[in-house]
Amino acid sequence: MLLTGDYHTHTVYSHGKGTVMENALRAKEIGLQEIAITDHGFEQLAFGLRHREIPQLIKDCREASERTGIPVYVGTEANLCDEKGRTDLTEKDYKDFDIYLMGIHRFVKFSSFYDFWYMLMLNSTHTTLHIKPSKSLIRYNTNAYINAIKNNPIDVITHLNYQSFCDVTEVAKAARDYGTYIELNSKKVHLSDEEVAAVRDTGVRFIIDSDAHSVDRVGDTSLVDELLKRVEIPREQIDNIDGRKPNFRFRAYKERNL
Repeated sequence: MLLTGDYHTHTVYSHGKGTVMENALRAKEIGLQEIAITDHGFEQLAFGLRHREIPQLIKDCREASERTGIPVYVGTEANLCDEKGRTDLTEKDYKDFDIYLMGIHRFVKFSSFYDFWYMLMLNSTHTTLHIKPSKSLIRYNTNAYINAIKNNPIDVITHLNYQSFCDVTEVAKAARDYGTYIELNSKKVHLSDEEVAAVRDTGVRFIIDSDAHSVDRVGDTSLVDELLKRVEIPREQIDNIDGRKPNFRFRAYKERNL
């Protein structure tokens, strides 16, 4: 499936293997119309983007856009940091970014020990040991996702439920109501077929992303292609295929408020 744009790619600014220019050249080579560079957020302790790197990142994206002739957006994959929905992309940084992705990740500077316990320790333990998650853990994660969607102009929830557990239907309803996309991630399996169908049935809109951490995977949709053979999602419910481009919430927020 040919994407219009791949809005989730990583570079050496976090733990990707390619440069901004290399990702952009690959996007141009395979026929994408645009690409976003979305390295991990500031409070990812091991390999998050650092504030001091922002000017060079912006410069790299502009140079790549000029060379390739396609938009190369400055983005971030922000980290969810607590149950109240705080992320590590704050309003003072909005001016520097074009696209705002967010997901649950490990090894993040969480807001409190309570959030560290639920979001890292309990999610990790239940994932590793294949333990059925408790109602309290599902409730915590669901609240965190929904509060983040309500309180921040997030464009895309990345790899929903990967190494975490939530009520995907309730999260999808919030995303639908606030104009946030649910990502179908082509790097990792993050929803069961039944969960994908439940998310689809809420009417939320999707985008497909590669989550590329190497240049050769930019624009790769193979994992999602296999998913869509098993679970039918109307093509018109996916906004970065068939020549369509997403209507991103963050861009509209900035136009109104900045």
